[in-house]
Amino acid sequence: MAGWDLLLTDARIATLAGDSPDYGEISDGAIAIADGSIAWLGPKGAQPAGKPRKTRSLGGQWVTPALIDCHTHLVFAGERSQEFEQRLEGASYEEIAKAGGGILSTVRATRAASAEELFDAALPRVQALAAEGVATIEIKSGYGLDVTNELKMLEVARRLGESTDLTIRTTLLAAHTVPPEFEGNADDYIDLIGNEMLPEVSKRGLADAVDAYCESIAFSAPQIAKLFRQAIDFDLPVKLHADQLSDGGGAELAAYFNALSADHLEYASATGVEAMAKAGAVAVLLPGAFLTLGETQRPPIDALRTNGVPIAVASDCNPGTSPICSLRSAMILASRLFGLTPLECLAGTTREAARALGLSHDRGTLEVGKRADIAIWNISHPRELAYWIGTPQLADLIIGGHTTRP
Repeated sequence: MAGWDLLLTDARIATLAGDSPDYGEISDGAIAIADGSIAWLGPKGAQPAGKPRKTRSLGGQWVTPALIDCHTHLVFAGERSQEFEQRLEGASYEEIAKAGGGILSTVRATRAASAEELFDAALPRVQALAAEGVATIEIKSGYGLDVTNELKMLEVARRLGESTDLTIRTTLLAAHTVPPEFEGNADDYIDLIGNEMLPEVSKRGLADAVDAYCESIAFSAPQIAKLFRQAIDFDLPVKLHADQLSDGGGAELAAYFNALSADHLEYASATGVEAMAKAGAVAVLLPGAFLTLGETQRPPIDALRTNGVPIAVASDCNPGTSPICSLRSAMILASRLFGLTPLECLAGTTREAARALGLSHDRGTLEVGKRADIAIWNISHPRELAYWIGTPQLADLIIGGHTTRP
């Protein structure tokens, strides 16, 4: 026990370890933390003899891995509530986008904003997620759509990680939509991303992955395939916004390139799901967008389960189609709208979300050797995390072995 910084005792622990069909419960357990990692965990009283530097009794509180939001767009400027009104009045997402709204309206606002303004706007969103037990957040670019502004977004996202206790993973999503200066010339824009943005992003170490939007209103599978080949040449893993509004073969494309994840998937085909299973790609479900857009076709949940595709859940926090800066809300929506079980919701925002970011070796479960990102809850059972709406239940959040609350 020598060298342990903190010993948590009298805890009910949901380890989420392995792929077991339960919470991995230790009913009266303890967790030892040293140098920011989990040094030991198990039943109370079974720990090696000795005295840690600090012991803290949790009095029977539940402990889970800290939550992970593996799909957000939370660095942006402007707001798009007027589009919400338009959709309620009958306009479709495609109609709004073609009229100059949608992503392009956020692009205009984001280009006009300074890096400081973007940081100041994004920081409260990061803090809101942390207040719900989130310790790791993925942030995408995609509202700059030129070299200068895509780099600006990624730099702001990196700064958010440097300025808080949270881990921020950044993703280059320059292939989000065709910018106005390339209207009707998407191929040349894909070339700009591959030939100018990717080399600069790689040189500066600003992105952990590359994403793209495979849809009729964005980019085709052949265009994205070209970009993904270049991303892989820069040793950047890929992920994909796939089959959200139509079956564009996105799930198959993601699988072909061994993508970390394919996200949305409302219209993914059986062939696509099978391909994802073989490739080990994670299905990231985004119920916030499903709700906001009033979609009716659910992702193929049964096929994902049958084929053993890992299912993650994320907030998709963005100003237009998922104005939900709450991973807990995404869990609740995933249970209500998609029929995920409470266990699937929790695993989807811990273990499977870590897989979707390529971080499963380091976090997402409570196991010896993993980072001590731990959420402590005032609940009687973890199923409550996908049940109660609007009820603060986080008692404490430990990130890298350090508590984030006084």
